[in-house]
Amino acid sequence: MTCETTIAKNDKGLGTFEKYLTVWVLLCIAGGIFLGKVAPQFAKTLDGMAIYIGDAPVVSIPIAVCLFFMMYPIMVKIDFADVIKAGKSTKPVLLTLFINWAVKPFTMYAIALFFLGTAFYHLIGPEAVDIVKMPFGLDLPVGAHHGAGTVVIVDGIRMLEVPLWRSYLAGCILLGIAPCTAMVLVWGYLAKGNDGLTLVMVAVNSLTMLVLYGVLGGFLLGVGRLPVPWQALVLSISIYVALPLAAGYISRTFLVRLKGIDWFNEKFLHILTPMTITALLITLVLLFSFKGEVILANPLTILWIAIPLFIQTNLIFWLGYGLAKILKLRYRDAAPAAMIGASNHFEVAIATAAMLFGLSSGAALATVVGVLIEVPVMLLLVRICLRTERWFKSSE
Repeated sequence: MTCETTIAKNDKGLGTFEKYLTVWVLLCIAGGIFLGKVAPQFAKTLDGMAIYIGDAPVVSIPIAVCLFFMMYPIMVKIDFADVIKAGKSTKPVLLTLFINWAVKPFTMYAIALFFLGTAFYHLIGPEAVDIVKMPFGLDLPVGAHHGAGTVVIVDGIRMLEVPLWRSYLAGCILLGIAPCTAMVLVWGYLAKGNDGLTLVMVAVNSLTMLVLYGVLGGFLLGVGRLPVPWQALVLSISIYVALPLAAGYISRTFLVRLKGIDWFNEKFLHILTPMTITALLITLVLLFSFKGEVILANPLTILWIAIPLFIQTNLIFWLGYGLAKILKLRYRDAAPAAMIGASNHFEVAIATAAMLFGLSSGAALATVVGVLIEVPVMLLLVRICLRTERWFKSSE
């Protein structure tokens, strides 16, 4: 049974979790803020559950567990034998790789820098600061400067005090370099795209991400004066991408051999369907339980972060869609190629921000805002694709 058949069997397109993801996110925001008020030490205690090297918390155990269950259902769907088929449709694959890695990270940096560092600078507050984790491997005395930050002591641990807008910028950067989520398979299906090609592009981007996410992340965070050691980003990708990727490959291979591909597609994947979103929502409750006071004190914070993310998503979509038209792609290939670039792998971005800067950081909050706008914006782009199908060559 092919991927196309599997997806086609889902006659509703979006399941309950996916269809109302924005509603669940809003409920998690409210629930997290409430939890932060009634049990303020809860999220802080969970944030302290980490693997430490010296006094630096390198891996958040709760986030690592949640992200594994976010990522595993995505990775187990990938049939790596299908990656070979990408050679038959090189144009859309090359297009999405170009958009995702040569364009998207840099437009995200520029747009976020303009809005957060200039247009909204005084609205966020020139004196507003954020306390983030000391980068892994860095050993500086209190009062020392590192990038835009100053080393301070918080609860007996050395941390970095950085301008709040730069922390938001870091979160936007991590979103901008994290292309494609499992949801992209749903967007492609709803837009009547080529489901098989979409899966191949997801696989190619997942493999490319193992290499380029750390490289571009380290470079752009350094340019943004929030430098992070390369080994921290490599560790992040190893734990949050490579581990579930390996688990997905091994378990898929074993289960298909044991029970057959039909059972795997119709039974096993059906059981996993709500797992990704459930794990994501648990993570959001934790994030907002610690950021509740910041949001209540300045609820417009969400808006300041959402505006550049909204502009970036639409810019990348129209750029990819326009280039697909110039390349004379079929509509079935053009729609998913454009939407893969527009969407973000927010699960990885959230986890990386939490690991690098802390669960309570502005960077982590910015990645959560990415989740908040992802579903409604992508549903809008699906509608645009369906209304503009006639712009492209026939799919026949």
